Amino acid sequence: MDQVRILSADFVIHTPGEPPAKYWAAAVQDDTILAVGPTNELLSRFPAAEHLHFANQVISPGLINTHHHMYGVLAHGIPLSKAPAGFWPFLEEFWWPLVEDALTQDMIAAAAELACCDMVRSGVTAFYDCLEAPNAIPGALDAEAEVVRRWGLRGFLSFEATQRQSEENGQLGLRENADFIARARRAGGLVQGMMCFHTTFTCSEAFIRQVFAMAEELDAKVHMHVSEGTYEPEYCLRHYGRRTIEQYEHWGLLGPRVLASQCVQIDANEIALLARRGVSVSHMPLSNCEVGGGFSPVPEMLAAGIPVSLGTDGYINNFFEVMRGAFLMHKARLLDPTVMPAPLVWKMATLHGAQALGLERAGRLAEGFAADLITIELDLPTPAEPHNLYDQLILWRNPQHVRSVMVAGRFLMQDGEIPGVDEAGLRARTRQASLALWAKAS
Repeated sequence: MDQVRILSADFVIHTPGEPPAKYWAAAVQDDTILAVGPTNELLSRFPAAEHLHFANQVISPGLINTHHHMYGVLAHGIPLSKAPAGFWPFLEEFWWPLVEDALTQDMIAAAAELACCDMVRSGVTAFYDCLEAPNAIPGALDAEAEVVRRWGLRGFLSFEATQRQSEENGQLGLRENADFIARARRAGGLVQGMMCFHTTFTCSEAFIRQVFAMAEELDAKVHMHVSEGTYEPEYCLRHYGRRTIEQYEHWGLLGPRVLASQCVQIDANEIALLARRGVSVSHMPLSNCEVGGGFSPVPEMLAAGIPVSLGTDGYINNFFEVMRGAFLMHKARLLDPTVMPAPLVWKMATLHGAQALGLERAGRLAEGFAADLITIELDLPTPAEPHNLYDQLILWRNPQHVRSVMVAGRFLMQDGEIPGVDEAGLRARTRQASLALWAKAS
C-alpha cells in the first residue's frame, strides 16, 4: 500500500452544503480517503504520513459535470449562412447535419483531448458524456475512452442512439452502448458506460422500451434529453395526449435508473412525477439560454426533493460559469434573491452530481470515499470565512484559480501544472479538427 498523505488547507469543504471547516485536512491512501478532520489531529494519528499543505487554499470534493458533449467544442464559430431561428431549426438545420452527422472518430478524439484538459483546469474530476455521431460508429466510444483513460478522469460515456437517420442506425447506436458497457465493466477502472437515447420525438415507443430493457439486463443507468424546449412537450401532447414526463410515467419507465437532462419545459405535475420516481436531473443553465429553451424550474425541483446536478452541455465548459449561472438566473426568474443559495449550488456541483451518476462514494470528503478532490486558491478581495466561502468561490473563482486536482488518489494537476501535457498542441489539434468539420458544412 502507498504511504499515507495528509492534505491540509485553510478550509476543507468536507460535506458540500454544510459550513466549511477551518484548518482541516484529509488523509489519503491509495485511491481512498482514510480520515478527514483537524490537521493537528490527523498529523498525530498518522505520524509517518507525508504532509502536503495548500496555503491560502480550500480543499473541496471534485466538481462533477453530469452532462457534457465533448465534441461540441468543434462547432464553436462554425460559419453559417443564417442563424437557426428556434429550437427545431437549431437541430434540423444546424446541429444534426452540420455537426453530429459530420463527426469522425479522429475529430471525436481531438475534441475529447481538449475537453479533458479543460475539465481538469475547471476542477472537474468526474463527468458524463453524451456522444451522437451516427456516421462514426461502431467504435466511437472506444475512441473517446482511450483519451479519457489516458487523462485519468472518472468518466461515464454513452452514445445517443436515435432513429432519426434509420432504424438500422438506431440499433447500431444501442449496440455501441451495450458493447461498451460490457467491455468497460470487464476492464474495470475509472471509465464506464451508460445506456442513452435522444428523445420521444426521434425515437419510437418500441425503441425507447428496448433501451430500458437493455439497461435492466446490463444493470446500467439510462440517459435521455427531456423537454429542452417547447417542441418535445408539444410533440407528446399531439401524439400521445400527455406531456413528456407524463408519457414516460404512462409507459412505466421512470425510476432511479434514469438521468434526465435539461427538463426545461416541464410543469408541476411532471416535477412531482420525477420526485416520486427518484429520477435524477441534470441542469444546464447556460446552454438552455443558447437554444432559447427557457429557464428550467430548478428551485421547484429541488424543493420537491429531486437531486438536480449541473452540466456544461459542451457549450461553455468553464464549470465556475455554470455554477454562477445556476446561482443567479433563478433569482431573476423568481424575483427572489433567497433562492439557489451558494452552499446549495456547490452541493449540486458535487454531491448531487455523484448521486446522478451512481457514484456512492464520491461527492464528499469522508472516510471510505474516493480520493477525488481539488484545491482552489483563496486570494480574494475580501476575507474568506466559513459563513461566506461558498459565495466567494462561486462569484470570484475561475479555472485559473484551481491549483490541484486529484482523482482516485492521483494528482492530475499540481500547483497549476499538468505534467506531460502540451496544451498548445491540444488546441492546435482541435482547431484542425474544427476546420475539417467546418469544411464538410461548406
